[in-house]
Amino acid sequence: MALDEAVAVTGATEIDAVVIGAGPVGLFAVFELGLVDIKTLVIDILDRPGGQCAELYPEKPIYDIPALPTVTGQELTDRLLEQIKPFGAQFVFGERVDELQRGEDGRFHLKTDAGREIVAKVVVIAAGGGSFTPKRPPLEGIEAYEGKSVHYAVRRMEDFRGKDVLIVGGGDSALDWTLNLAPLAKSLTLMHRRDEFRGAPHSVEQMRALVAEGKVSLVIGQVTKLHGETGNLEAVTAKTSDGAEQRLAVNAILPFFGLTMKLGPVAHWGLNLNENLVLVDTEKFETSEKGIFAVGDINWYPGKLKLILSGFHEVALMAQQAHKYVHPEKKLMFQYTTSSSSLQKKLGVK
Repeated sequence: MALDEAVAVTGATEIDAVVIGAGPVGLFAVFELGLVDIKTLVIDILDRPGGQCAELYPEKPIYDIPALPTVTGQELTDRLLEQIKPFGAQFVFGERVDELQRGEDGRFHLKTDAGREIVAKVVVIAAGGGSFTPKRPPLEGIEAYEGKSVHYAVRRMEDFRGKDVLIVGGGDSALDWTLNLAPLAKSLTLMHRRDEFRGAPHSVEQMRALVAEGKVSLVIGQVTKLHGETGNLEAVTAKTSDGAEQRLAVNAILPFFGLTMKLGPVAHWGLNLNENLVLVDTEKFETSEKGIFAVGDINWYPGKLKLILSGFHEVALMAQQAHKYVHPEKKLMFQYTTSSSSLQKKLGVK
């Protein structure tokens, strides 16, 4: 899914199910929930779907997905997005669920770090190894600029219109945002410590073309100092590859230095844990709190294998129990997509 194709939530605050995490298991949860008539909203702290699979190894082959002898992390993500299209899931990217509480009406009230509030009947935690936390560059005083002129994710592209933007990094995120923000920014500089990039070759080619046209500046070096008052950047000092110092006028920085994984706010939601993982049963993959499920790498049970295909199995069983909470008045009849005309109609194939 291209960055400009993400389905943004526009004011809808009530939903059947919230899926926390847009990795492969979270995306397949949308499919299984959709089959049993459960509408979903997916929230991920990253700026795109795919989770660790697409963020950390988008071009690395995966060999143990059934019926796909080899598939990259990005290809798997794209296939899953195509598969869940019939169910019209809503997505929120670049936000982290910080608060989760059960309300007096039995539904769950969630709040993100951006202040977004959502109410859901069930919650599915599919956050991989936990929440991704961007790595902070080792720059003195950077905390004072965070949220004002230092940003670890792009929540609104318009926020960077007409600004002097510096993007630091050499991976897919750095390259993608260089390509997407170049038309909006007053000036855009991409900085990397070496003249080699880890991103998709096509993105590297596009970036170098923009540099050749003078639309993007490329600096090989590292930021060593930030300049500005009250959280507002005015310039940075960089040490270039030849050892020289260079001062760049910038008022917005996007550092993409990778991610660390932590259980994060999930640890404070009152769920039973086992060595920093969420304990679940193997019948419903439900946590110690009824209506809250955990699937994929974030859960634990005896015999757990941290495989994508294991997560796919888990969401199939989770959806059966979730239906009882979302549609308590309806009896769920087990059906096969190969023979059920009603399921095929939902999928748009009949």
